[in-house]
This record gives sequence, structure tokens and C-alpha cells, in this order.
Amino acid sequence: MSAADTAEDLPEQFRIRRDKRARLLAQGRDPYPVAVPRTHTLAEVRAAHPDLPIDTATEDIVGVAGRVIFARNSGKLCFATLQDGDGTQLQVMISLDKVGQAALDAWKADVDLGDIVYVHGAVISSRRGELSVLADCWRIAAKSLRPLPVAHKEMSEESRVRQRYVDLIVRPEARAVARLRIAVVRAIRTALQRRGFLEVETPVLQTLAGGAAARPFATHSNALDIDLYLRIAPELFLKRCIVGGFDKVFELNRVFRNEGADSTHSPEFSMLETYQTYGTYDDSAVVTRELIQEVADEAIGTRQLPLPDGSVYDIDGEWATIQMYPSLSVALGEEITPQTTVDRLRGIADSLGLEKDPAIHDNRGFGHGKLIEELWERTVGKSLSAPTFVKDFPVQTTPLTRQHRSIPGVTEKWDLYLRGIELATGYSELSDPVVQRERFADQARAAAAGDDEAMVLDEDFLAALEYGMPPCTGTGMGIDRLLMSLTGLSIRETVLFPIVRPHSN
Repeated sequence: MSAADTAEDLPEQFRIRRDKRARLLAQGRDPYPVAVPRTHTLAEVRAAHPDLPIDTATEDIVGVAGRVIFARNSGKLCFATLQDGDGTQLQVMISLDKVGQAALDAWKADVDLGDIVYVHGAVISSRRGELSVLADCWRIAAKSLRPLPVAHKEMSEESRVRQRYVDLIVRPEARAVARLRIAVVRAIRTALQRRGFLEVETPVLQTLAGGAAARPFATHSNALDIDLYLRIAPELFLKRCIVGGFDKVFELNRVFRNEGADSTHSPEFSMLETYQTYGTYDDSAVVTRELIQEVADEAIGTRQLPLPDGSVYDIDGEWATIQMYPSLSVALGEEITPQTTVDRLRGIADSLGLEKDPAIHDNRGFGHGKLIEELWERTVGKSLSAPTFVKDFPVQTTPLTRQHRSIPGVTEKWDLYLRGIELATGYSELSDPVVQRERFADQARAAAAGDDEAMVLDEDFLAALEYGMPPCTGTGMGIDRLLMSLTGLSIRETVLFPIVRPHSN
């Protein structure tokens, strides 16, 4: 039988498998033993015998375990394909001559597709040249009560997300993405540590939600009887580390934003933030580019990323840099500056047919900075494909960023776009506590006007700045979006267990 032969009547399959479990227990055979004496993984057996000639027996005795993904039972000889957690597969053979009638009959009666079994025996190659383990004994290591999905019918995207554990069993691509994510995170840490960055941990529960323009998740501490927020960014605590004397720090951890979920956004995601003293946003752009390139080298083995159409996306070499105001001016055919009025910007939005765009129409109180960014995103941003840094943002939308050294009305901030995805951001960090207080006050006024993403005033953070923070640059990068950029997948496909709405009763 194969997975394609599995009956689709789940309740009946479930009942039959539960009956088998009960029979095993009645026979004193635990279907969920505490351990089995595995001596080798399936991959280790394959690595030790790469070129075993056809119909050859060895003296190597191994104990292997894996999930049954194919089984064929005949009179005196049964075949099964086991699969390991990494996707490696290996054939096992249950022969009457080796295990006896009782063990052979038990195999036929008790083993189903999806069961995890332990097999002990000699490594051989079959008459067809298939590397195999010829069993001298076997046992069930975990009885599966649910059948695997049928082989000829792919799981829907919704099913893959809801039951990632099944997706990992049946789909090699799911296993590859999960392992790629692990490799990417490991490569990031290695690259940063090689540059002298120290990894720190900052609070996930915070009394104030700061460090980003986003709505937080709120909770309440019964012990302290205070409201707390899941962090929307670790930025303000990492800057406290810089004030305290750290030269280079980073944190790679989870952040939470109580906002929309779509193909590029998730309420819970992994973020990398880095801060280094005595550098500018130009320095952090170089580090970010090198970091991504080194991650591609380590985790994928190439900087030429494959695209679905068979072409490649090249992230090697230097990357393009454009400025927000000049690039928007070119796209609109008129000069746009920090002095362009809100009325003019709204008129441009209306002329482009954006007056019904919810991001603009539903926020008639948008100021200059928000309108500039919305217009830029809908004209320039949507056309970006090659790796591109866009720099020099409106001062109104970047309250934690240093004023540009030579251009009034803008700040030293960049955003990085890869494959058209906004992937990372970097600042020359604002270190003047007086100006920072003024920026927070502006944010408070924006909040009073209805901006629910405006930052709150953090007196303790201001106190830290008043002790003196050295010049520094910081970056933030979403790990989920980095995986999207490297693979072309949606954000839900790059997260092992994304948030999904529960099934209703």
C-alpha cells in the first residue's frame, strides 16, 4: 500500500487505529515506549554505505527508527520506507526467515502508514540495489492514530499553516524552509559576533510601548497590579545599554504589534536590532549589506537567489542608494521638498486617484511626513526590485533619528528594499535629550490628534540620554522578511507556527 491508498474516511481510520492501539496494550506491547535503542540515524546508515553493490549483505548491525511513509506487504517478505526527521529515507525489510511468523504477522496486522517504528538488523542492498536494513527484530516506537494526507492530493496552504507538523512530515519544501531559517539565524549571530557585537536580552513585557510606531498588545500584571505591554521593539532598552558603556550590541528575538496580518505582516515576528557607537547610518548600511550577503553565503551557498521563473536575483556587490525626496520628485514630475505643504501633497494624492486609499482617506489628519512616505511608497517604492537603500526621511516620522547634517527637514534614516520588500531600517541615532524630548512632545500631540501609532514619552529613557549617549547608529531587520527575500515565500510560509484564527465550534 502507499499513501495514495489511504482511505479518506478519517473517523473510520481513526477508529481502526485506536483499536490497534488497544490491542497492543492488551498484548503488553506498549505502543509508546519510553525509548528504543536506536544506534544510527537513517542518514548515518546511508553515509556509511554510499555504493553498496546490488544484492550484498554486510556485517554491520544497526538499530534505526523512522516514520513509515510507504509499506508493501507480501507473503513472506514485507517492505517499508522509513523517513527520518531531516527527510532522509531508508528501506527496511521484514522477512519470515529472520523474524519468524509471529513477528511477521504482527507487522502486517499492526503497522500503518505514519507509524514510527524501530528496526534492528543488518545493512544490506536488495536484489534491486536498494540500500536496506534486513530486520531481525522490530517494534512500534509511536503508533499514529491519524492517517497521513493522501499522496496525490496536496495539502492546502491553510492546512499547511494550521498543521505544520503534518506539513513537515509530507513536504520536503517545508522541512527545507524550517532548516533554512535555523541556518540564517545561526549565520546572523556568527557574523555579528565576528564583528565584536555582544548579544543582550531586554524586557519583553514593558511598562511603556516604545521604540517603534505601532500599536501594542496590552496585558495586566496581577502581582504588580499594573498594565504592561508586549514590546513593539527593543530599541530604547538597547540604547540604554549603549549609555551604560556597551560599544556594540544586538538582540535577535520576538516582537509583537497589534496590527494587520497579510502576506508581509505578522502580529508576532522575529526582529534583529543592532547598535554600534561612533558610526553613522552610512556605516550601518554597509554592515547590513555585508551581513545579508554573508548570511546568503552561509545558509544558501550563493548570492544569486533563484526566482520562481527560473531567473536569479543577484545580491552580490554594492547596492543602489536613492534619496526619498529627490526620487519622489522624479516620479511625480515636480520638485517635492520638506517645505512642500500638506495641502499640496494631499492634492497630489487626489490627482493620483489615491483619495480613496484607506491609508490616506481614513487619516485626513496626516501631516507632511506621513503623506510623503505614503506617496513615495505608492509611486517609487512599488517599482523597486533590485536591492536598494532609500535614505533621508521626513523628520516628522522618525522621532528617534538624528537630524541630517546638511539637509534641513530630513533625518539620517534609510530603509532597505530587497525583492520589493521593505526589509530593514537604519538610523544615525538621536542622542540630544532636549531634542528627543521635543520629538516625544510632537508625538504626544499626534496621538492626541488621533494617531494611534504615535510614540509615548518615556521619561526613564530621556533620563538615560541625559547621562550622555555616544554617537551611534542602529538598525532593525525582520528575520521573517529576510526569509521572504531569500526564498520568495509569503511570511506565513517562513514562520514555523504562525498565528491562525481558531476553528469555530
